[in-house]
Amino acid sequence: MISRISHSVMDAIMCAMMNTAQWRLRHHAVTRERLEEYLALCATLDRQTYYSLPNPEKTNWHRKGNRLSWNSPVPGIYPENNIASADLYNTPNKKDGQGAPTLLLLHALMSANDFGYRKIAARFNKRGWNVLFPHLPYHYSRRPKGYANGALSITSDIVRNAEALRQSVIELRQLIHWSRQQGSQRIALLATSYGGWVAALTLSLEITDFTILLQPVADVTHATFESPSSRMMASYLKNNYIFSDSIDRHAHLSSPLHLTPLTPADRILLIGGSYDRLSPTATLKALSSHWGGTRYEEVRQGHFGYQAMRCALAASEEYLD
Repeated sequence: MISRISHSVMDAIMCAMMNTAQWRLRHHAVTRERLEEYLALCATLDRQTYYSLPNPEKTNWHRKGNRLSWNSPVPGIYPENNIASADLYNTPNKKDGQGAPTLLLLHALMSANDFGYRKIAARFNKRGWNVLFPHLPYHYSRRPKGYANGALSITSDIVRNAEALRQSVIELRQLIHWSRQQGSQRIALLATSYGGWVAALTLSLEITDFTILLQPVADVTHATFESPSSRMMASYLKNNYIFSDSIDRHAHLSSPLHLTPLTPADRILLIGGSYDRLSPTATLKALSSHWGGTRYEEVRQGHFGYQAMRCALAASEEYLD
């Protein structure tokens, strides 16, 4: 009982922060006319087209220290976000990490800092793995001036939300291909929440050695209109006469429940939180079943907490071996 209450309080505080961010950006709310135009453009597209890779010969990679950067294939109006970035942590077991397997570590929405992720990277480095930590759109080095870290990723401008998601998936695919060019024969994904959503969509386009998703967004309609983290966003959309049917029309491109992973089911682990109302356990269990019976584990926490990552790191040892 005490555990449930403490985790509920933590989730409530974090959801309040997200709703406050959405309230501050209420003037960004998409109009029904603009959304209809976007949905019409997407109606005939499949995921292979929507998330297609650009010509690799036109991608200019730059490395400075442990920072890898390149021009984003989905540019927008914010110049900071048009430069894709990832932090590269090479294992000392290989010279410059050449030929070592690579883990791509994807952070959560509005992630406060990368301290914990750097500790995770060091753990995998010791096991002989390189680690890439992408800065998802509007986060870290890509945060536009005047905005909180990641605040522009999920607002009532759901067209921008969709394009940020598209941008994330394409850039993740680019990093996977870049890693293979560096000699990595094993590629794995470890992703949390929003990052888990990005990774889940990528699984229908790229095969991985293993993938661990911690409380990913699976039901986009729930995340937009029913989640306690999106109450402000939902109210602004409804004020503009935008309802769940619009989200459903984009589900073939943005919902993990509408895809089939290329990675075998026994190499995918989904982790849910017993008290999680943002990524409900019932939805994650349904996703596991739809994906052919992936491994599913549940920890006693809400959406925010550390037990899920402890579970993920313990499980990763089995996949590494």
